[in-house]
Amino acid sequence: MLQAIKSLRWAQPVRALSSVTTSPGVEANLSPAAPAPEPDKLYSKLEIELRGIDPAVLKSYTWFATTAAEHLGIEKGNCWSPRKAHHERMTLLKSVHIYKKHRVQYEVRTHFRYMNFHKLTGSTLDTFLEYIERNLPEGVALQASRTELQQIPEHLRQPPEQV
Repeated sequence: MLQAIKSLRWAQPVRALSSVTTSPGVEANLSPAAPAPEPDKLYSKLEIELRGIDPAVLKSYTWFATTAAEHLGIEKGNCWSPRKAHHERMTLLKSVHIYKKHRVQYEVRTHFRYMNFHKLTGSTLDTFLEYIERNLPEGVALQASRTELQQIPEHLRQPPEQV
């Protein structure tokens, strides 16, 4: 019987496998042994930091992400942004060699937006992050940090013996 299965090629139609018969009481395992699925991880919190130069785009993207979280059944936490943007100024000379008094200043303002989500499973978290990362607008940077829940190790579960 084993020789009959090994001689079949994958290019042959699946109907060829149905012609293999087994004796009663013996199970034929035609598919390779699939590993047992590991349990889904649990996360207590997901913190998302958004950076961009346009506060209106950040606010719109925050609305998009929270709406997506509501559709997935994710509990929304705080969404906030600091009042002031981070200013970075650069001063350069207009001329390369002379005229030190003639300078020009450039300024980049970076606005921040923070979002928190609570009580997520690993599969929901992966789906949510992939979805919002694929729809990230131009000029916006996203940084996500997650807090995973783990069981207490066995050696810490037992209370210490009294001395």
